Amino acid sequence: MKVERIELRELAMSLKFPFRTSTGVEQHRRITLVSVFSEGLEGVAECVAGEFPGYAYETVDTAWHVIKDFVAPHVVGRGFSTPSELLHAVRHVRGHNMAVAAVEMAFWDLQAKALGVPLWVLLGGRERDVPVGISLGIQDSIEETVELAQRSVEQGYKRVKLKIEPGWDVEVVAAVRAALPDVDLTVDANSAYTLIDAPRLRELDAFGLAYIEQPLAHDDLVDHAELQAQLATAICLDESVHSPEDARKGLAIGAGRVINVKTGRVRGYLAARRVHDIALAFGAPVWCGGMLEAGVGRAHNLHLSTLENFRMPGDTSSSSRYWDEDIVEEPLEAVDGVQKVPMNGPGIGVTLRRDLVHRLTVRHEVLTGA
Repeated sequence: MKVERIELRELAMSLKFPFRTSTGVEQHRRITLVSVFSEGLEGVAECVAGEFPGYAYETVDTAWHVIKDFVAPHVVGRGFSTPSELLHAVRHVRGHNMAVAAVEMAFWDLQAKALGVPLWVLLGGRERDVPVGISLGIQDSIEETVELAQRSVEQGYKRVKLKIEPGWDVEVVAAVRAALPDVDLTVDANSAYTLIDAPRLRELDAFGLAYIEQPLAHDDLVDHAELQAQLATAICLDESVHSPEDARKGLAIGAGRVINVKTGRVRGYLAARRVHDIALAFGAPVWCGGMLEAGVGRAHNLHLSTLENFRMPGDTSSSSRYWDEDIVEEPLEAVDGVQKVPMNGPGIGVTLRRDLVHRLTVRHEVLTGA
C-alpha cells in the first residue's frame, strides 16, 4: 500500500479527575491522533507520549517533531506490503518508540481495513472478551482509597491496582486488603523506590498481591533481579522493557515474572507481539497497560489483548470513567469486568466523531512528503 499522506492532530482533552502517580499529576491531556491514508482508506492511532517527560523521555512535542521531520519523509509516498517494511524504512530513528509506534499502529489499522478484517485477526489474536482491571491514582486519604476500591469491585472490575510511592504504600495496601480480602490486588510504583527500600517492599508480601509493578528505576533490570530474589510477590516489569530484547534479558535474569505490554513503549505491534511471545516462552503472563488513552488508543489496546498470553486483566477500563465525551462513536464500556473488542467494521472497529475531533483540535498538520 502506498502511503499518500500522514495527518497529525493534537486534541486538548480533560480527564474527569486528576490522576496522580509517583511521577506527577495529570488531568489535562494533549492527545496526538496520527492518521495514515492510502487508496481512500484511513488508518488511525494515538501517540501515547505525555505532556511532560515523567513516564518516558518522549513528550507530545518531541513525538510530533520526530514524526514530522524524521518518520514521515521516509514513509509518505512509498509503498509497503507489511508493517515490517515500514519499520525498516525508519530504522535510522534511534529510540522515540512512541512516535514510531503511532505511525506503525496506524498502518496496521489501515492494512486491516484494506483486507476487510478486524485488527485482532491480523495480529494473530482470538475472538474473545477482554477482562479488565482498574487503576486507582494516589488519593487524598486512605479512607478515600478504600471507598474507591470498593466501588470499583462493585462495578465488576477483575483487578484493582493501587499507585504507590514512599510514604504511601504499606498502610494503604493493608487497608484496602482488609476491606477487600478476596480481590485481585496489585500495586504500581512507577520507579519510585531503590534497593534501599527492599525491607519496606518486602512488607507487601503479606497482602497476597498478584504483582508489584516497576518498583525500581525505569532503565534498570539488574537491581530488579536482586529485589525479586528477596520477594515472594512477583515483580511486573513496565518502564524498563523497551524492546523484545529487554523482555528476554529481564526474564532470563529473574528481574520479574510478569510483563506489562504497552505498544507505544516498545515501538509498535511487531515488537509488542515479540515481547508477548518471549514472555510466553518463559511462562510469564502479560497484560496490557494503559496510558490514559482516548477511544482510539483504547480500541487498539483491546485488539492487542486478544493474543493468547494476555492472561491478566489490563488497564482498559470504561472510557466513561475518564472522559465526559470520547472521540469515538462506540461506547467502550466494561460490563461485569470485561470489555468487548470493538467490531464496528474492519481495523480497530471504532468510528471517529469527526465533529468532536475537529472541535478539540488545537494543532493540525498534513504531511505529504512534498
